[in-house]
Amino acid sequence: MDSTVIERAPAGTANRYAQCIEASKRVRWDIDRDVIRGRDFDYTRKFLPDSLSKVQALPFLSPTEKRFLSQVQGRTYANMFALVERFIGSKTTELSQAHSLGDQVAFEALVRLTDEELKHQELFRRLDVLMAAGMPAGYTFLPQPNEVAEVVLGKGDWAVMALTLDIEIFSQVHYRASIEPDGELSALWKDVFLFHWKEESQHAILDELEWRRVHAATSEAERDRGVDELIELVGAVDGICQAQSACDAAYFMKNAGRKFTPAEQEKVQDVMLQAYRWQYVASGAQLARYGEVLQALTTPAQMARIQAALAPVFAHVGA
Repeated sequence: MDSTVIERAPAGTANRYAQCIEASKRVRWDIDRDVIRGRDFDYTRKFLPDSLSKVQALPFLSPTEKRFLSQVQGRTYANMFALVERFIGSKTTELSQAHSLGDQVAFEALVRLTDEELKHQELFRRLDVLMAAGMPAGYTFLPQPNEVAEVVLGKGDWAVMALTLDIEIFSQVHYRASIEPDGELSALWKDVFLFHWKEESQHAILDELEWRRVHAATSEAERDRGVDELIELVGAVDGICQAQSACDAAYFMKNAGRKFTPAEQEKVQDVMLQAYRWQYVASGAQLARYGEVLQALTTPAQMARIQAALAPVFAHVGA
């Protein structure tokens, strides 16, 4: 639907937009001054924690190989956030127009969100340059941000906001539950996602407000179509997981410094896919906060369709 005709947020939400503005001002950070600070990644340490990389499912890897695998996945992890923030920023800019001549507090909150997403994209692009200099040549990130954004933005607002909220929430949970408590990670890596988390916390609140606002102005038929589109988008994300995990597994095994048996190769490829499916699909879909919002905005029959679509992924990752 045309987001310009969506009515302003219901009464009672204005304070939440204002709180997001205040938090955004309080945690505002600069890429060079606060995050990178002239540092490089410490390649003697892991990037992604074991709970995200699933490296412990590969007992035949040496500690050095496990560390390298976490760095390969970590490079893709940063690139995946740069990828999704391309369409999130574009969609937020579009949705903000519904407030531009009305609720100026909500408008400012969404403009600030877009500005922060642009900054995050720059941060992750710069990180990939650093990693390219410090890791073996030959790494490839397959999905193209603009192409992916065009596919996502071709769906309706309901589905795009459903996917966006999922991403924003799991980025917070990954940091708090896995990255923050792990003392074995590269210091720069931890700081990147600390500062990222500080701003994404506000983004998740705004995404929920905007999704509920879109939902309230969407017909039942459009909502039902939105469920189908959400399922299609999740399928597209899983397709990216399948392609990138295969690419990263091949890169890892080529540069690990030894040959792997056919059985080991198969296991590395399978665990890499499990990890990516966990990181980008299952870990967010199973979160209580996301589930509560999704359940509130769908019928039982629609929830059943979503759960059926997710079942193969959940089965593979053991969630």
